[in-house]
Amino acid sequence: MKIAWFCIPAHGHTNPTLGLVKTLTDAGHQVWYFSFEDFREKIEKAGATFIGCDGYDFEMEDKENADRVGKDKVFATELLVSSTLALDEMTTRVIGEIQPDVVVSDSVAFWGKLAAMKHGIPYVSSTTTFAFNRYSAKYMQESAWDIARMLMAMPRINKQLKRLREAGYPVKSLLDIVQNDNDTNTIVYTSKYFQPCSDTFSDRYHFIGPSIRPVTDPVEKTSDKTVYISMGTVNQNREFYRNCINVLAPTGWQVIISMGTNTDHFDGLPENIQVYESVDQMAVLSIADAFITHCGMNSASEGLYFGVPLVLFPQTPEQDAVAKRTEELGAGVRLKSISEEDVLDALTKVINEPQYKAGAERVSDSFRSCGGMAEAKEFLEQVKGK
Repeated sequence: MKIAWFCIPAHGHTNPTLGLVKTLTDAGHQVWYFSFEDFREKIEKAGATFIGCDGYDFEMEDKENADRVGKDKVFATELLVSSTLALDEMTTRVIGEIQPDVVVSDSVAFWGKLAAMKHGIPYVSSTTTFAFNRYSAKYMQESAWDIARMLMAMPRINKQLKRLREAGYPVKSLLDIVQNDNDTNTIVYTSKYFQPCSDTFSDRYHFIGPSIRPVTDPVEKTSDKTVYISMGTVNQNREFYRNCINVLAPTGWQVIISMGTNTDHFDGLPENIQVYESVDQMAVLSIADAFITHCGMNSASEGLYFGVPLVLFPQTPEQDAVAKRTEELGAGVRLKSISEEDVLDALTKVINEPQYKAGAERVSDSFRSCGGMAEAKEFLEQVKGK
């Protein structure tokens, strides 16, 4: 089987796919992975042929653009259309050469879905967030003002869609591009239990569980309680980290903080607190008793996979949806503020009140009982067969 795979330039959307790519290539299937130079090494290591999308005037690579996409739908549509058309000639040529049986595309790498539509190739959505339909969308609540702005913007959006139609893409409306329905073959990297409103999705949705890589660099547990703090690579809130250090120093708990590429240094750290640029997150979570997280889908899933209750500190609507679901399932508590008192209060709660650990264990059990990469491979083979 020959697969053309498309992804956006983001670690959180690429990493979950690599285990599946490796499972497919190990089974003798061929994968051509359309991505960006920063991800080449990982992708090639998984056995795929890397196809570079850099250098095609592809504006989604720009960090400021990526931040604006979530807030401005007209801008997002213009960017999507420009990016699709910038890649059009290259993707058309490569697809013509490799003649793929299936196109797999990240749920927001819309140019992959559009390529499948244009060339009449079976399409599978790779969804590294929750799957969204009109029922689960309430977890990412939009205000009436957001909806009004969207309606006012429709003429400009329709002008962009006309550009796509002129280039041979059979697109009637924005929903054709951005919304998957119950007829869309979809792989979701979570369990039915963790997915909100999972009973509203058809059996074309395969909830295969999170992609958890093995521990490579074990970490020693040096205290009765271990707290892990990581806000992903984006959050650089020095006051938050300083408050965590101040309030956790006297506890004697082992505290491991992964701070990303934060250039700030904290001098005079107490013995029980260690700050790193990055850690083997699986290794730390395998010994942790609590995890303060920004609720990125991958991080939250990894914590819950190890049965670690979460302290929830979301920064975006998507992360807020993960926080809401975790709260609903009793596997974590929301951080009220970044004050020292609230940090200690939330951690004490999830560590000392056993219902949070039990809630996290239930999610963990649901992840571990999913069909995983084997189920996803079989599903893709079936799609090709049809």
